[in-house]
Amino acid sequence: MTDQPGDATSPQADEAGTVQRASEPAFNLPSGLVAILVLLVAIHAVRTYVLPSGLDEELIFNFAFLPARYDHSLADQSLAWLWSPITYSFLHGSWEHLIFNGFWMIAFGAPVIRRIGMLRLALFWCLSAVAAVALHTAFHWGEMVVVVGASGVVAGLMGAAARFVFSPSGRISRQFAHLNRRLTVREALANRSVVVFAGIWFLTNFLIGLGVFAFGGAGGIAWEAHIGGFLFGFLLFGLFDPRNGPSKEE
Repeated sequence: MTDQPGDATSPQADEAGTVQRASEPAFNLPSGLVAILVLLVAIHAVRTYVLPSGLDEELIFNFAFLPARYDHSLADQSLAWLWSPITYSFLHGSWEHLIFNGFWMIAFGAPVIRRIGMLRLALFWCLSAVAAVALHTAFHWGEMVVVVGASGVVAGLMGAAARFVFSPSGRISRQFAHLNRRLTVREALANRSVVVFAGIWFLTNFLIGLGVFAFGGAGGIAWEAHIGGFLFGFLLFGLFDPRNGPSKEE
């Protein structure tokens, strides 16, 4: 497993002179992505099987995101208001929650990491996490609602990937998508594959907001944070992308 573009399987020519793309392995994840997934699993395993419930509740209070923190004087509370807009993204509510986020992180995080590398990904992770809960807070100002999970970051990775993973034919190559030219925002909005993908994604999240797809009601899913993360990744990905510098729109 590698996060270096040069290690990806490359097109090969056969004896007849025709070019054929070597078959893509089912799993060839960037090492940085594997490290992130291992970290998320380790954190949840320690919380689930090692920490006593009281200590876990204290951890959640200090590292999960709470909109209510910002409706009170910052001088009267701990510094959790400073780091919780990022640390919440490393905590999950259940194994199902973690597995769901991990699946989509593999699908969309791999091409993004291959394209921008781990250093830029670290900054992208932090800022997309903040953007996600910023929009969530706008809808839930002052509420004592606990927000945990990497869903906002995953949505940011989806938005970022939408800017470059689709080939002109609309297909996605798992191993070579990161080599595509980055579309400008205007070009992306004119690309049928991007529009269909984004349209289905937004529709799904709006239905979650209405409680159609939510288990136990929409209150358990911070769908506004998903939208905040996606918009951040889609609109601002050019600032993190070294392959073809920021377009005129950005």
